[in-house]
Amino acid sequence: MSAVFTGIGVAAPTGIGTEEHWAATLAGRCAIDRITAFDPASYPVRLAGETRGFDPAEHMGRKLRNQTDHMTHLAVAGAGMALADAGVDLESVGEFERGVVAANSSGGVAFGQRELQKLWSHGPAHVSAYMSVAWFYAATAGQLSIRHGLRGPCMVTASEQAGGLDAVGHARRQVRRGTRLVLTGGTDASVSPVGLSFEIATGLLSTEPAPDRAFVPFDARARGYVPGDGGAILVMEDEAAARERGAPRIYGRLAGYAATFDPPDPRAPARRAPFDPPSAPAAPRLRRAAEKALADAGLAPDDIGAVFADAYGVPELDLAESRAVEAVFGPGGVPVTAPKTLTGRLSAGGSALDLATALLALRDGVIPPTANVDRLAPGVTVDLVREPRPAPLRAVLVLARGYGGFNAAAVVTR
Repeated sequence: MSAVFTGIGVAAPTGIGTEEHWAATLAGRCAIDRITAFDPASYPVRLAGETRGFDPAEHMGRKLRNQTDHMTHLAVAGAGMALADAGVDLESVGEFERGVVAANSSGGVAFGQRELQKLWSHGPAHVSAYMSVAWFYAATAGQLSIRHGLRGPCMVTASEQAGGLDAVGHARRQVRRGTRLVLTGGTDASVSPVGLSFEIATGLLSTEPAPDRAFVPFDARARGYVPGDGGAILVMEDEAAARERGAPRIYGRLAGYAATFDPPDPRAPARRAPFDPPSAPAAPRLRRAAEKALADAGLAPDDIGAVFADAYGVPELDLAESRAVEAVFGPGGVPVTAPKTLTGRLSAGGSALDLATALLALRDGVIPPTANVDRLAPGVTVDLVREPRPAPLRAVLVLARGYGGFNAAAVVTR
């Protein structure tokens, strides 16, 4: 049973709406800038990729806005756009034959911080009753289920940047078990005082103040990543059911998926990244995830037209990913791109957005560029795409790594 993507909804720093995002991506318009959600002057990291111009009132009523966090606002907007794009009448799909598998990593940190500040300043009577659920990772999946009557499987994946790919992998499993339609993908919104503090504590964020130099994965100047908010929601359907209902378009098929895990080094210092690559410089488990995804798709490395890299922006992690790609495809054996240089890393929303962008690349036959990278770091051997590159793409590999040791890989085909 084949699982295909029939709708895409994007709410990202590069645009609210799929075509706006795609146009900005192809043009290489960097959306990283000084944080506006709060005053970052006292923080060592002052840049982020924010969904500027996003108005939740255009996508949902006041009641739902007040009950939920920004992460859920982004997902509700993305889901509405994806369903409209898919041209599906949900009433024609049995309520137990439609489900949702969404990814989230940071939870509703902005909502939670606001309510805790009310508790501290004014007392418990001023705290919203929705504090009990709005902060939770599964709030987005639950709200999408309620809003669209998705009474089939309802799940959340929480594996940070890998979560978006893990979500679509689990969604495909549900389609294969008989669910006709699944909303999937992921969004995150960690650009808040508490959320930023959590990420600063990892020691992996870039403190470079210039937006065009702050996040440059694979570059000799790379010193860390920039955070961001946003993501993408996609409509996945059983291919036969999609064709039977006359779906306006099929963007592509999830042909392969795999996940692996890098356990933390117990000898590592407590504040060291739990998957710091000196203990595994060739990233063997990321390589294994890529190989298993290719095997799941029944494809050889030569069948892949492009790789959408995880692209951490941390020198050791970039080198490890380069070596993993080289081990699968050979030195410079496949074009590699990292359009997230325009947005920053969006946690669970990042790989979902990469997957959506990969589907658009398949649709239009062009590999989007990696912005702002000037000189590859020593040892990095990937064929990094720095300008839009036309290509007759038939299959694309998307890679993702989540903080804590999560690896995921997905193959999408025409």
